[in-house]
Amino acid sequence: MYEYELPNACLKLLRDMFHLQPGESIAITCDTESSMEIVEATAQAAVILGAKPLVLKIAAPAGGKAGDKDMPMEALINGIKSCDAWIEYNTKLIFYSTVYDKVIEDPNNRPRYMNQNGVHPELLVRNIGKVDNIMLNKFIMAMTEYTKNGKHMRVTAPNGMDIEFDNEPGREYLVADGFVGKNEIKMFPGQIAWAPRFETINGTIIVDGTLSPPLGAVKSPVKFTIEKGEIVKIEGGPDAQAFEEWLRSFNDPQMFRVAHLAYGFGPNAKLSGDIVEDERVWGCTEWGFGNVGGCLVSDIGEQGIPGACHSDGICLNCSVWIDGVQVLDKGVVVGPTPEIVQYARDLGK
Repeated sequence: MYEYELPNACLKLLRDMFHLQPGESIAITCDTESSMEIVEATAQAAVILGAKPLVLKIAAPAGGKAGDKDMPMEALINGIKSCDAWIEYNTKLIFYSTVYDKVIEDPNNRPRYMNQNGVHPELLVRNIGKVDNIMLNKFIMAMTEYTKNGKHMRVTAPNGMDIEFDNEPGREYLVADGFVGKNEIKMFPGQIAWAPRFETINGTIIVDGTLSPPLGAVKSPVKFTIEKGEIVKIEGGPDAQAFEEWLRSFNDPQMFRVAHLAYGFGPNAKLSGDIVEDERVWGCTEWGFGNVGGCLVSDIGEQGIPGACHSDGICLNCSVWIDGVQVLDKGVVVGPTPEIVQYARDLGK
């Protein structure tokens, strides 16, 4: 699939986004559920650029810290840390695992990293190969700056979702703007993620897109009642029941706590049941539960807030207000400035 377009997308990824240089080394991690077409095309692109790829393939673990027991931890840590760059194609996450924590623990001496968990050829070609990353960067950075300066936020959706919270001044944002600089940690392009002041999160989150792991695309909405950042009630059909049972299976209170939220701003992203793309559907908000990465809460501690695992829920067509100023209306950018609105229109949104 996409045998002509895929190499070009991978070359764009390494040359334009990672700025991979001749002689540099790049770790490409994957597992037995990953798309090997992408792994091979990325390694080929690295060689074309004069760089040195190191492919590390493992048996698919449980994912996150729950998968620590399944990973060859020391081998992975030493191999990845010795490289200049790291791209993660694992379907079962190294991200949020102890391996990840050890690799990125020194903020001044770590490989620059992009998370591309579970990416497949169509997704990569559509969301990287066919996107104007320069314009996307302008939009993402402007929206990030405005959000960082905001104090109080409200998010609603047509399905009845309504939740409010305060931002934590000075807290880091995980900005997936499409470019990865020295020592930086980036997600797949098209997202802005951050951790608000947890104890101020109150209201209802209604997931009507994807809830992964363990479900994928939900068959009916799952409603979470949140009080002071903690899930106190989960309602809905069989998906709601299955998800609550999954959370309880870890016997870890952190799994019932909100970990972060994010805007989805992928110009070509579409709801597919694949969490990497789904959480970038334009105008959605994505809500994480469980483990909180240290990159989001460095003010609390470099190791973040440990949890046994992590799950993300997608809420579609969101409306967002920052300090009373509306920036999204049912997923459409309507503010906060004419410049930001124009960037969105230039991206075709």
